[in-house]
Amino acid sequence: MRLLRAERGWSQERLAEEAGLNRTYLSAVERSEQNISIDNLYRVAQGLGVESWQLLKAE
Repeated sequence: MRLLRAERGWSQERLAEEAGLNRTYLSAVERSEQNISIDNLYRVAQGLGVESWQLLKAE
């Protein structure tokens, strides 16, 4: 998620707006301090314009 967000030059705030989620929640997910639900994973993927599985793929 962080890599795809950075490739677009988006801030966490921008991704949060696109996905309809709280910025502090996304920040905690990126830092592996909080797990992400399947529903929110889908919302982030939609916000980024990618398929959900792409967020799960190991780089």
